[in-house]
Amino acid sequence: MTTFSDLGLVAPLCHAVEAEGYTVPTPIQAKAIPALLAGRDILGIAQTGTGKTAAFALPILQRLAEGHRRPAPRTASALILTPTRELAAQIGDSFATYGRHLKLRRLVVHGGVSLVPQAAALAGGVDILVATPGRLLDLVVRNQVKLDAVRIFVLDEADRMLDMGFIRDVQKIVTRIAKHRQTLLFSATMPPAVASLAATILTEGEFERVEVTPVASTVERVEQRVMFVTRDDKRRLLVDLLKDSAVTRAIVFTRTKHGADRLVEQLQKGDLKAGAIHGNKSQGARERALAEFRSGRVQTLVATDIAARGIDVDGITHVINFDLPNEPESYVHRIGRTARAGASGSALSLCDADEVVYLRAIEKIIRQRVPVDADHRYHADAVARLHTHPVVGKPRAVGPSGGRPRAAAVRKSRAG
Repeated sequence: MTTFSDLGLVAPLCHAVEAEGYTVPTPIQAKAIPALLAGRDILGIAQTGTGKTAAFALPILQRLAEGHRRPAPRTASALILTPTRELAAQIGDSFATYGRHLKLRRLVVHGGVSLVPQAAALAGGVDILVATPGRLLDLVVRNQVKLDAVRIFVLDEADRMLDMGFIRDVQKIVTRIAKHRQTLLFSATMPPAVASLAATILTEGEFERVEVTPVASTVERVEQRVMFVTRDDKRRLLVDLLKDSAVTRAIVFTRTKHGADRLVEQLQKGDLKAGAIHGNKSQGARERALAEFRSGRVQTLVATDIAARGIDVDGITHVINFDLPNEPESYVHRIGRTARAGASGSALSLCDADEVVYLRAIEKIIRQRVPVDADHRYHADAVARLHTHPVVGKPRAVGPSGGRPRAAAVRKSRAG
């Protein structure tokens, strides 16, 4: 059995890992840590819940602690760039936890809060800087931080960076970092745009590719099901699902921020404890919603794709796609919220007539059919037939009774 000390980690790091209850490295940790300790660049392909953060945090802490030099004012020795505030905070917490026995300075910077205290904290220099792209560029433009001293650069969740439109910001940041550096790029999927980005920032011919699951594959322990339903019956079906005693902690995904807020209001009227998290919420509101979800005071968290990316909560029993994503890769990210840390989990997708085309795209990328669950009182056989016997062109919308709805109802359904 491989242990963390077998990977070459020093005693203070091994003690910190053991204190968290981890004894055996995950596959990505076993593959990445030795290569990173040797100073090699890494292209890591791994889904959420695989132990990826520790895979890069532990060797970074060790490399910075060896022959430690105090960073110059307004500089950082290691930069971890990540797409969302929640994920930045989570990574910052991991560095604090694993580096508790090391005298290294850490800082997390992101939007949604005042820039002034972040700039003040950077004045003396930091060893580890975790940042979102927009806030980091704000600090760079104001000359509050210089990136030419960065020795280790991590680009985390590269595919989501691209999805969120951060590619230009990432490129601007990379041009300011020293060319002689160690670079780590992690992504759950490897679309052509991510592969192209990797080719520009990793050392050609010298980086190590670490892949622990097939690209875009789903988490094996997740039980997936799709439920065909009309748009008008979706909310009623969701309420039935959430009242099942087996659903103890669930994330429900919507396609829009407004849809998330509206759904929470409807669930609360049905005496279900629910909260929302999305980009229009203030940082304080998002942190409160997450805290209530973690503590169990709220059973259901309704989220959009971008906001949910940084959620790292154990014990999520169910992921429910109230709206199917129009980007099939997002389905993989969503269902990865459950079945973490060795647990099992369920992913339920509510599919109406307009979303059948999204379901087909999802099944293509995961290379399998999602099992159909017709054992519920809102099953729409006409929608199921659209999936089983696809028609040429755009599938026609199906009304509550299985027939063609009125034009106004169709327009409302498509507005989502």
